[in-house]
Amino acid sequence: MIIAAANENLAHISNVLVYSAMAVYTLAFLAHIAEWVLGSRSKVGRTAAALTVPAGGAAAAPAVQVRGKQAAGTAVLDEPTIVTRGAAGARNVPDGPGAAAGDEKGDLYGRVAVSLTTLAFLLEAGGVVSRALSVQRAPWGNMYEFSLTFSTVAAGAYLAFLLAGKNVRWLGLPLVTTVLLDLGLATTWLYTESDQLVPALDSYWLWIHVSTAIFCGAVFYIGAVTTLLYLLRDGYEAKVARGETPGAFTRSVMERLPAAATFDKFAYRVNAAVFPLWTFTIIAGAIWAGDAWGRYWGWDAKEVWSFITWVAYAAYLHARATVGWKGRKASYIALIAFACWLFNYYGVNLFVNSLHSYAGVE
Repeated sequence: MIIAAANENLAHISNVLVYSAMAVYTLAFLAHIAEWVLGSRSKVGRTAAALTVPAGGAAAAPAVQVRGKQAAGTAVLDEPTIVTRGAAGARNVPDGPGAAAGDEKGDLYGRVAVSLTTLAFLLEAGGVVSRALSVQRAPWGNMYEFSLTFSTVAAGAYLAFLLAGKNVRWLGLPLVTTVLLDLGLATTWLYTESDQLVPALDSYWLWIHVSTAIFCGAVFYIGAVTTLLYLLRDGYEAKVARGETPGAFTRSVMERLPAAATFDKFAYRVNAAVFPLWTFTIIAGAIWAGDAWGRYWGWDAKEVWSFITWVAYAAYLHARATVGWKGRKASYIALIAFACWLFNYYGVNLFVNSLHSYAGVE
């Protein structure tokens, strides 16, 4: 069997595209910062004060969220709508007006940030494709390639939510920050020259098993960020309900975000939606192991931590479906589950002697 050498020109193009994506992601990061900083702050305080339902108010009373009218020469970006929260024990608090706080200047920076994120995503995706073409295989043979594809899919998932009309622009700043950190780590510590696969990975199952693992990780990441924001916003709402007065900076940020109940619902939906695919990922890995090593399960470290991650997310979904464990308790389990996924990704590959240690890092 003749193994083709890596195409150095395509490998170089891949590197150029990745570094170009990092530069554009940096511009997107700055634009998101400008959206948060330059978006109207005074309006946030007035809007939240007018819309927040006080503690002890009617639990089922609808809250009015002001959207999209021209009032006193100031543009408000959306149409009026009724917001209700049906989760047991949830406060009836409307979503905040967003990172730009309903301000046209802030919204402009937000739109620029999304446009730059889109451009950076396309450049990074081009880097992944070029890397694959340079060796004519799936670009997931080592941790550098896995990290590169992971951040690409995470950015693509975020943009897909926006394209579907979901109001998730609040995710832009943490997402771009994480992508930059991931790419910085990938291009320095994890970088591996473009080369052919080790024999154990040379299988069509690489396309199936690893691609689903990457997709699941990207969606789990979005769920984890949403869960963290839920905990922050829920703590803020609890303080306000107790009559405490948070600091000006905290109010400026928290009152622009969606309500805690919105975060809670979104995190649950994305985790629940991808959990069956994670189940399939483990099954596909077992089938591949049977083909490659003659056994479906050998209690290898990667297999064990994949199963631990599965158990943790199953516990989260069960807790989330149980009334007594909704909210913060279930969210802690979700974060533990994602921490298990991260250790399975980094820890096992780098620090554990495993049959699945294909980090490619010397």
